[in-house]
Amino acid sequence: MQDPTRYGEAGGPRTDFDPFAGPRPAGAAHARMDELREAHPAFRSTAGPGFWVLTRYDDILAAFQDPETFSSRAIAVIDPEPSHRWIPVMLDPPLHTTWRRLLRPFFTPVAAAVLRDRITRHCAALIDGFASRGACDLVTDFARLYPTAIFLELVGLPIERLEEFLGWERAILHSRPSTGGRPEAMAALTACLTELIRDRRARPCEDLVSAAIRFTVDGRPVTDDELLQLCVLLFLAGLDTVAAQLSYTFWHLAGDDALRARLAGDPDVIPDAVEEFLRVYAPVLPARKLTRDVETHGCPMRAGDMVMLPTAMAARDPRAVPAASAVDVDRPPARHMAFGAGPHRCLGSHLARLELQIALREWHARIPDYRIAPGARPVEHASLVLGLDTLPLTW
Repeated sequence: MQDPTRYGEAGGPRTDFDPFAGPRPAGAAHARMDELREAHPAFRSTAGPGFWVLTRYDDILAAFQDPETFSSRAIAVIDPEPSHRWIPVMLDPPLHTTWRRLLRPFFTPVAAAVLRDRITRHCAALIDGFASRGACDLVTDFARLYPTAIFLELVGLPIERLEEFLGWERAILHSRPSTGGRPEAMAALTACLTELIRDRRARPCEDLVSAAIRFTVDGRPVTDDELLQLCVLLFLAGLDTVAAQLSYTFWHLAGDDALRARLAGDPDVIPDAVEEFLRVYAPVLPARKLTRDVETHGCPMRAGDMVMLPTAMAARDPRAVPAASAVDVDRPPARHMAFGAGPHRCLGSHLARLELQIALREWHARIPDYRIAPGARPVEHASLVLGLDTLPLTW
């Protein structure tokens, strides 16, 4: 099929690339981004309000490492003028640095390891609940449920409201700003978290929100609005990214008999496999807002323009990693930006890695052989995060 890319009057290649147009067959977004990366180091998408895209590893890394030019005040190309300011992901240094320092102790490798036994028990119980059925929908029966219980306990939200929370998360992250129930879901989430903060100020518990209430920023106590913006970010990140990564991981494994058998027979391979899946199927589509005019590869980007920095485009760049689109668990440690880079590199990366490793160990200890259900056609969605809507499996 002919590439619709063309050159516009403003300079640089233009295309109707719209990662949010869906649903589409699983894997289509990553394949399309590979095509565009090899065609252009940078281009302008005419989708929605219009935005620039950097496509190659070195340029994306440089942008992540230059917050003075590529500001995090807006992080989604479909929302260039956000009314919110999620903490810390939408802060620039030096304020961002202050918040990172406050939050870092809760997301160290040691802090994640403390949760290992709890995560393992929860994961095993979920799988045991459907293993004897011989079938499940990986997304709805496992991937969306597994990381959320740990997260809800971490911040002090009731597990009994899980389905309600998941509905809000989907409307906020997987619909356009003014459609799909997003405003209503954000209002409901805001009310819920405002009540949580009020309750923790009155009755502190052993959770992250209670700890954050005691933070001081530039010598003053944190405000309720700052706590709210922190809680919104933790909520959305905690309920979506690990689930999305699991959906792509199991989609791949369901069609890769040799690798699936290897993980089941040799669990020591799992940490390397997790890194490869993070690299090949990096799901996050972050963006930055330019603070000044820059020209990159002939593209005249102006102050105020949005620039998408797809982590998958960087991670699958053959200039950085040989045969980059292939999953190879035996390759030497390969560079990837599944967790971003620079000052905004994901705080929760250690916990996410642990959750992914435990999921693969516990699943393959119980269900070593599985396939995509006959006739099923898994589809994917995108907004801030790529992910599968459903993944019917049988065994």
